[in-house]
Amino acid sequence: MKRKLAQAMAVVMAVSLLATGCGGSGGTGGGSSSGDSSASANELHVQRAGSPETIDPALNSTSDGSCMIIHMSEGLLKTDQNNETVPGIAESYEVSDDGLTYTFHLRDGLKWSDGSDLTADDLVYTWKRVADPMTAAPYAYDLLNYVKGWSEATDESNPDIDALGVSAPDPSTFVVELSIPCTFFDKICAFAVMMPVQQAAVETGDDWATNPATYISDGPYKLAEYTPGDVIVMEKNENYWDADNITFDKITWHLIEDDNAAYAAYQDGTLDFCYAVPTEEITGLTGSDEFYTDAMMGTYYLNFNNQKAPFDDVRVREALSLAIDRDYVANTIMLGTYSPAKNFVGPGVSDAEEGSSFEEVTTSTYGDHFNTSDYESDLAKAKELLAEAGYPNGEGFPEIRYATNDSGFHKPVAEYLQSVWKDELGITMNIDIQEWNTFSADRRAGNFDVARNGWVYDWDDPSNMINLLETSNGNNDGKFSDEEFDKLVDAARNTTDSAEHYDLLHQAEQVLLEDAGCAPVAYYNDFWMQKTNLKGTWHSPYGYWYFMYGTLED
Repeated sequence: MKRKLAQAMAVVMAVSLLATGCGGSGGTGGGSSSGDSSASANELHVQRAGSPETIDPALNSTSDGSCMIIHMSEGLLKTDQNNETVPGIAESYEVSDDGLTYTFHLRDGLKWSDGSDLTADDLVYTWKRVADPMTAAPYAYDLLNYVKGWSEATDESNPDIDALGVSAPDPSTFVVELSIPCTFFDKICAFAVMMPVQQAAVETGDDWATNPATYISDGPYKLAEYTPGDVIVMEKNENYWDADNITFDKITWHLIEDDNAAYAAYQDGTLDFCYAVPTEEITGLTGSDEFYTDAMMGTYYLNFNNQKAPFDDVRVREALSLAIDRDYVANTIMLGTYSPAKNFVGPGVSDAEEGSSFEEVTTSTYGDHFNTSDYESDLAKAKELLAEAGYPNGEGFPEIRYATNDSGFHKPVAEYLQSVWKDELGITMNIDIQEWNTFSADRRAGNFDVARNGWVYDWDDPSNMINLLETSNGNNDGKFSDEEFDKLVDAARNTTDSAEHYDLLHQAEQVLLEDAGCAPVAYYNDFWMQKTNLKGTWHSPYGYWYFMYGTLED
């Protein structure tokens, strides 16, 4: 799946824009130098940005958190290196003829990492916890509204969590009843949010997910150390049902937020794998056996605080969005490692016809919303819209704050937006750079005017990203709300006709784009550094790396 970056890089303009700033601290370890084995062939040292906001499965909504969770937890199903769902802790399952009842049969002898028995009752607790409004799981609605009893379980005036259609007829059988069929329900069952948690551990307190003594898990690894801003250490879980096939005895995740510090740790042999590659290094790394890039299903976009003036005016939102030269951002600032966004849903996402592309159907049916080949026409329209909103040349427009974290291309993109909105629209924008875990929490709380965001798909269906902007979605950080949009996504969710499902989602995307509910900027690719002797790992189009079956060769 992985491939080296083979395209020629353009000459980088304004190199000063690409310098990375300060961030998290790095740890030390015993990783290998290029082509050599590490201090122990059974220890792996990797880097993934700063401290995750959370590794509580129910509360997590970020790819870095998910990447760590899938190494310590396993759901009913899991995803293999072909991106297919395969048996996890459930060795088999059946689906009723009407598609509404899923019956999972758990493997014999399942254990938690503390050696206690894991039974179907633990799955009932986990699923009800995700649905429980008191948990405030960001994904709850998107994942579980298909389940029978969802409305009763989450009723604001009188929630009855026991109404959720999940049950355990015996310790090895878990049953889920749906209210409507869901074509990707197997992928939901493999998703990190739905991985089992132990009730006794969760009830020890709010810090249960940061304490190795209480972070009881059921996956390949168990939590051995968590030092915020430094390291998360995982040790092999001897009670995991497939422990014999797990290769590394220990994985140390170095929580280094500063790209330059991470790259230095990789270069000096501390790390075997480095997710953070300084942008100024990319051109020189082209062709290296250690530099990889791989396609992802996802979109880099901006959130507007839709409930706050002046962003409650669609003309303002659309003006700010159209003023962005997406081709310049993707191919110059991002060095061609991203692709300019023409709509919200990008490449790789399927449509109704087998082998079809949602993006291609959008282009052929509706045309592209952003004219990436004629930026000047989009810019002219942006200026007209801003004047119509009462701010000709930015006159009277308040100073605004742009929130972002400082890794990868986020800072240079922020500096570009600051420049173009000032030079072309007369708007003053201040950049607020925060550490990752602070930024992600602030963004969810709505503490921003405009904020960097991005979404990598959790499963191959356009609803997984389009539904983010639904009024009730826990990941709708910009609080976009449109009645017509909500009706379309709800109809797409409830239809059993595949063609209608996709058609309704196409219509919903058009409403979203016309209302400028967010500002799509670019389509994602992942890029990273990996030692040549690290074998047997893989990267998924959902932005996760799988290290549990890897090896460090001599």
